[in-house]
Amino acid sequence: MLDINKCIWITGASTGIGKTLALKLAREGFKVAASARSIENLKKLSNESKSLKGSINIYSLDINIRKNVVSTFNKIEKDLGSIGTVILNAAINQPTNSQNFSSQKMENIMNTNYVGTVNCLEPVIKNFTKRKNGKIAIVASLAGYIGFPYSSAYCPTKAALISLCESLRSDLQQYNVTLQLINPGFVKTPMTDKNEFYMPFLISSEKSAKYIYNGLQTNRFEIFYPKIFGYILKVLRILPYFLLLPVLKSMLKKYSMRK
Repeated sequence: MLDINKCIWITGASTGIGKTLALKLAREGFKVAASARSIENLKKLSNESKSLKGSINIYSLDINIRKNVVSTFNKIEKDLGSIGTVILNAAINQPTNSQNFSSQKMENIMNTNYVGTVNCLEPVIKNFTKRKNGKIAIVASLAGYIGFPYSSAYCPTKAALISLCESLRSDLQQYNVTLQLINPGFVKTPMTDKNEFYMPFLISSEKSAKYIYNGLQTNRFEIFYPKIFGYILKVLRILPYFLLLPVLKSMLKKYSMRK
């Protein structure tokens, strides 16, 4: 369960899944600390939350700057009291294939999606294990299950987060810290609006927020949705490559036809 008496920190909260989830939590009466790089978008979020039962407090933060992550964590606790739950959601994406492949692009996306998340985890884990209490939710993606075409920059970052969560889950349990992995499918957000290919089982950010909110009320390890898409991908990822690769090739063809 989420502790209504402690604040919830959400990264990447200015748009998309993070924004909608922050508003959902505030409607339910929670005290939310929302951080992101765009202060303008954060101000808009703050204005939208003024009539809600709970509250949204905004903090400008680039999770790639480690020292700023630590200072923001401390500032949130000074302003709002103990953080009970952290939802690490900040991410970027840029469709990537062999024709626009760039090591700089790959590095930028990995730095934000994976290293930035790890930057946030350091002060969170240090404080939560010391207190022997807390919940950490990391937003990865169903795209971390297999290597989707035109996602060679994005999929590896989410696969890394999934592996990280699998590694940390049992370790943190001994300190009474719950780690949850959130694996959304395609959610309509400014990020997915960049995609020019067909996105199966696309859902709204509002529906996504409901899935996450309900999942956070439990302590189960993985929160994934939409269920049917998730189960399809779970089957695909255990297939031998001589069966999986033709499926990925067919996905590539469908993308090309849409282009």
